[in-house]
This record gives sequence, C-alpha cells and structure tokens, in this order.
Amino acid sequence: MNNQRSFFFNVDWLTVFVYLALCTIGLLSIHSAVFNPDHPGLIDLQTNYGKQFIFIIVSIIVAVVILLLESRFLSALSPAIYVVTTCMLVLVLVVGRNVGGNQAWIDIGGGFRLQPSEFAKIGTCLLLARYLSGVNIKLTEVRSFAVAAAIIFVPMTLILLQPDAGSTLVFSSLLFVLYREGLSPYFLILEGLFILLFVLTLKLDNMLWVVGGVVGVAVLIMWLYRRNRKLLITVAAGAVICVAFIFSIKFIYTSVLKPHQKGRIDIVLGITKDLRGKGYNVNQSKIAIGSGKFLGKGYMEGTQTKYSFVPEQSTDFIFCTVGEEFGFVGSIVVLGLYLLLVLRIILIAERQRSPFSRIYAYGVASVIFFHVFINIGMTIGIVPSIGIPLPFISYGGSSLIGFTVMLFILLKLDSNRMGII
Repeated sequence: MNNQRSFFFNVDWLTVFVYLALCTIGLLSIHSAVFNPDHPGLIDLQTNYGKQFIFIIVSIIVAVVILLLESRFLSALSPAIYVVTTCMLVLVLVVGRNVGGNQAWIDIGGGFRLQPSEFAKIGTCLLLARYLSGVNIKLTEVRSFAVAAAIIFVPMTLILLQPDAGSTLVFSSLLFVLYREGLSPYFLILEGLFILLFVLTLKLDNMLWVVGGVVGVAVLIMWLYRRNRKLLITVAAGAVICVAFIFSIKFIYTSVLKPHQKGRIDIVLGITKDLRGKGYNVNQSKIAIGSGKFLGKGYMEGTQTKYSFVPEQSTDFIFCTVGEEFGFVGSIVVLGLYLLLVLRIILIAERQRSPFSRIYAYGVASVIFFHVFINIGMTIGIVPSIGIPLPFISYGGSSLIGFTVMLFILLKLDSNRMGII
C-alpha cells in the first residue's frame, strides 16, 4: 500500500503533463510535416508519424517501469550505466551506420536505428551526480575538478570522433552543473569570453586585432590592480590562454571543421549569405516561421511544410511546422511549455534532500535547456545549424526514449525525496 501511495501521490504530475503535451505536439507536427495521403492514419508504421506513435507508447511504458524501480538502485548502478553507454559509443565507431556524414547509428533491424549518444547523456549525468555527491568532493580542488571533467570529456571525445559536433556540444552544458556545485564563476566567464573571441576572430580579417585587444585589456586591468598579486597572476594566465585560443581558432576552422560545418558558421556570422546553397535550410526555415504570422495558417495548411521546402522538417527543423501552422501564438505555447518544464526541474532540484538527486536534476535541466535553445535558435538563424533534436517533439526513437528515461529517472528520485539515497 505504501508503494502504491508513493507511486500515485509523490510523482510530480505537472511535469508528467508537460511531457505528455510536448509528445502530443510532436506527434501532430510530424504528422503534418511528412503527411502521406496514401497513409493518413497516425498509427501507420510505413510512415514516420506512425513510428513516432509507437515510440511514444514505448516511452510511456519505459517511464512507468522506471517509476516502479527502487530509487537507491539508480545511484548504485550509475557507474555501470556510464560504462555501458560509453561502450556503445565505442561500438558505433566500429559497426555504426553513416547517416548524414555522421557514423552515429547502430542498425537494430526492422528499419529502426539506435543512436548511442542520446543515452550517453543519461549515463554521464548519473555518474557525474554520483561522483559530485561523494564525501570530500570539492570542485575548488584540482583533483575533484579533473575527475568531474574527465567524466564529461570521455563521451564528448568519442562522440566527436563520429563526428557529431552537435551532440558533442550538448555535454558542455554540464558546466552549469559544476557551477551550481561550487565551481568558480570565472569558468563561466571564460567560456563566454571564448565564444566572443571565436566570433571576433572569424569576423575580422586580421586576428592580430583580436590579440591586441586581449593584451590591451589585460594590461589595463593589471595596471589598475597592480597591488593585487593574485589577480595579476590570474589575469596574466587568462590572457595567455586567450591568445593561445585565438591562434588555435584558425587551425580548427580550416583543418578540423568540415566544409558544411564551416558553411553553417559563415551563414550565422554573416560572412557569407548563399541563400540557395549553404544558407538554404535556415533561410527556408525563417520563411516558414515568418509566414505563420500571429495565429498561423492552420493544422496541415502550411505551404512550406506541405511542399517540403524545409529539409529535415520532421527532425531538426520541426519547430518550423509549429511556427508556420500555429503562428506566434503556437510558438509561444511551445516555448512556454519548455520554460515551465525547465523551471519545474530546477524547483525539483532545489527541494531534494539528497545531493545525488539535486545534481542529477541540474544535469537534466542543463541538457534539455541546451537542446531547446540551440534547436530553436538554429531554426530562426541566431546559432549555427548543428543538427540536434527538439526534446520530445522531433522525430526519432532514440531521442524520445532517451529524454524520457532521463526525465523519469528524475521524477522517480523526486518521488522518494523524503528518503535517503
């Protein structure tokens, strides 16, 4: 009886409602984006919307199973889950199928594929929470920070080898978890500075102007605070790191990034336009969203959607369908649901008695927020198109089941927050 009461009354049902609402919006959007008049039914397995319906049913079953598990097992099994998901990342490099230039998929038969990187996020969040919740772990100490960074960078490196730049960048969002658990805010400032330097170095013809600016600012700060020896050392070290980063940008841009990746960055930064080539996807995406105006054209009435002007519209660019068919109002509703979800997860995190549960919750919030920001940002042209799904809405079994497992592990931990893990 106690277990039944715990299952039915301690689950955060508002979060479950938001989850189901987003899944429903996703199914309807996919149905509209790739509608086939020869297969109009939502449950036709010959279509993507039919497959997505099955993915939703499977995800709900998985969610119920997770809620029935014993909470303390999740912490105990976190190292094993991390190892298994990491081994899957190694396996995909050997036997994986290349789709869209990324060897990121494993064929599992019946026309279905598995993307290990979606599940690696779960393993990383769990092990990071397990480690950081340990006794005498302080991120201000080099050893603790190094171990936490290694937990994040191992899957990042393996995913980068696929090469899947989008999924790799998702793991950088876990820096916010480290910041919440005591990492110096200077690391966040440094990350923001690196982004600024990256943009300026590519935008300006001569990178020596950027180097001169960094050195000039560093010298000014050191002169103003010349009596603070500790600050002088910190600023000098930061300036050296920034200059080294600036010189590495050109090498990374010319020798590491692939042509299509450089093209996407050039489009966002305004270096090139090429609306019929490299910038076609983003341009058509903005046209589709803008054409929806305030109330949209109506369900399955979007011309950009109906005539497939936007590539990958059921996956990476699914938000175009929402914007075109439901307009500004529909877009705000979807954004509002995501905002509610992230804020609710943060609230759940802060009410935990267990450090493991709190840290894991912040990991979930960070990953979901990053996915939403980058995915919607690329559809409206404010960030490069790096090909990551919109949580619970984009077509794909690995993405949907992966995010479902991640979210419902949190809900299970929260339902047992009065206990000890």
